[in-house]
Formats: sequence, structure tokens, C-alpha cells
Amino acid sequence: MSALWPLIRPAVHLLDAERAHEKTLSVLARLPFRAPPAFDPRLRVRAFGLDFPNPIGLAAGFDKDAVAPDAMLGFGFGFVEIGSVTPRRQSGNPKPRLFRLAADRAVVNRLGFNNEGAAAALERLKTRRGRRGLVGVNVGANKDSADRAADYVTGVKTFAQDAAFFTVNVSSPNTPGLRDLQARAALDDLVARVIAARDETAARGPRRPILLKIAPDLDLAGIEDVVSVARARGLDGLVVSNTTLARPASLRAPQATETGGLSGAPLLRRANWALAEAYLRMEGAMPLVGVGGVGSGADALSKIRAGATLIELYTALVYEGPGLAARIARELTAALDREGAKSLEDFVGRDAAAVAAAGPEV
Repeated sequence: MSALWPLIRPAVHLLDAERAHEKTLSVLARLPFRAPPAFDPRLRVRAFGLDFPNPIGLAAGFDKDAVAPDAMLGFGFGFVEIGSVTPRRQSGNPKPRLFRLAADRAVVNRLGFNNEGAAAALERLKTRRGRRGLVGVNVGANKDSADRAADYVTGVKTFAQDAAFFTVNVSSPNTPGLRDLQARAALDDLVARVIAARDETAARGPRRPILLKIAPDLDLAGIEDVVSVARARGLDGLVVSNTTLARPASLRAPQATETGGLSGAPLLRRANWALAEAYLRMEGAMPLVGVGGVGSGADALSKIRAGATLIELYTALVYEGPGLAARIARELTAALDREGAKSLEDFVGRDAAAVAAAGPEV
């Protein structure tokens, strides 16, 4: 499938973006199981108490319902994050709601946490028990929930046996009011409840790391509040960042005017800025996952140098195909060779101060 992607892509891109995505997942779900490939041992990463064969993860949003995590691990991803998953099935926002910005190698989405619900995803994850490969669960809240924090607690309790880690998503721009949970008081309450739920389940089984996914649109005060709460409450890490509501002046595609979160290449600088600012304030207290705009080994390395221990991608797959993760792994190995480095840890945060000083905009 990787080798055929240049031939397949024109036909796939003739379809509506969401329909093309559904078709792709359907094909991936039917692929025969294959074990993840071997990687240069210098790419191994230890974070959150977990061992990653390489630092390249599949970001949440690609596989909301745990349809094909093993297929993506087989293509070379070091880990996969499914979701966002809400306790109850949710249809999301009206269609159309997913738009390619081909001229910008970007996507705008306003999906609105569409997913089949926790029960359906859990049944699929149960079928892969005993298999190799780290699969985390990104948990969200139902749009009509009276107590959104309780929905995150439900997610943690539901997937405690089968999630390698959890990501608490309070940063999607497509659920009204969700980003308000990033405000300090609300976030502190949410994190306290989620940590308590994790610790309750850990008394009867494995202790799962809890990460928090934040928006790239936070200002410095907002980033400081998030870092302060994360450190005080003992979170295991931050995922920086989600999609942005900003629209860089460089965008060329007419679909840039669509409402929703922008992802892909134009997000790289803003996401790296937020990552670097978080890294500097974290002072090594916990690892960070860098997301937003990764489409090459150079992009991945820029995130690591800005402060990421792990990286995730999704949008670039729309343009590069499923072989991208393995290609980035090769490019990171080549970077280690050029620098004479023993591991990627040698690069983490090396450029954080400069990236923060450069600011979020071109």
C-alpha cells in the first residue's frame, strides 16, 4: 500500500475528504496482521514508564474508533493514539466538515468528536490483547454532557485495562465550550478527578499514564497555568498541540475560510512555539509530545529540538501516504549519524529557547 500510494492518491483525492478517510480506514481494517518492523535501536524512547520502539506516533483523529491500530503499527508507527472517544456515541457536526487545503498541505476540520462511543472502541481493543504495540486512548466529553469532567473520568475507567496511556483532550475547537476546561480552576478540578479515577483503577490493575492535550492558541499566561496544574497534580505529560483557529496569511487554498481547526504544514511554527514555551516552563518535570505540522524527518527533529520527547502526526498522511512513519524513522536515523549522536535524547530541547523567542507567527 505504501509503494502504491503515489498511484492511488489522485483517485482518493477525487472523493470528498471525509468519504476518502472512511474508505481508507475500511481498507486498513481488512489488511492482514503484520508485526511492527524493527528500527534502529537508537530511536528507542523511554517515556511515561513506557518503552517506544521509535518516537513517531499516530495522532488522535485518524482512527477514532480503534478500527485499524495494528495496521498503522505495521506501517512503522512507534505508537498509535485512537479517539477522541466519548462515553456515548456521537454523530458530530453537520457535513461537510472536513476539507483538504492541498495548496497548503493542510486540513481544516470541524468534525465535533464524531465517534461510535466507548463501548464499541473497547470491544475492538479487547481483540488485540497480548499483541505488541502501544495504543493509547484519547478521551473526550459528549457535547450534551451536563458534567464534562465526569465524561473524562468515565473514559479512564472504561479503558483502564486496554489503553497503554490516556490523553485528556480539552483542546478541540469544535465542541462549544470545551477549551474553557483549559482555564486554571476548571483544569485543576478536571485533572484532579481524572488522576483520582486512574489511581482507583490502578489499585486493581496497571497504572496508566495520563497526558493532557492543549491548544496551540493559548497565550503565555495560559501555557503557564497549564504547566502549573500539570506539575502540581502529577500528570505524566503534555501533548502540544491540537489544531489552531488561527489562519496564517500564507494560506493559499480557498478552503482556508472554512470554520474549524487548521492542521498540517502551516501549523508547524505555532505548534513548535507552544511546545518550546511549555518545555521551558516544565523544567524537565515530565516529557512532552509534539504534534502539529510534522511531514518529514526534518519537521520531527524540529519538534524534538523544541522540547518533544515523542512526536505525533496525522494530516501529512493525507498527502504522503502510510509509508511516512517509516520514512521519518529513516530520516531521524540519518540525523543521528550526521551528528554522531547516541540517541534522540541528545537533541531534546536544544533549540527551545530560540524557538520560543522567535514567536508563534511568521
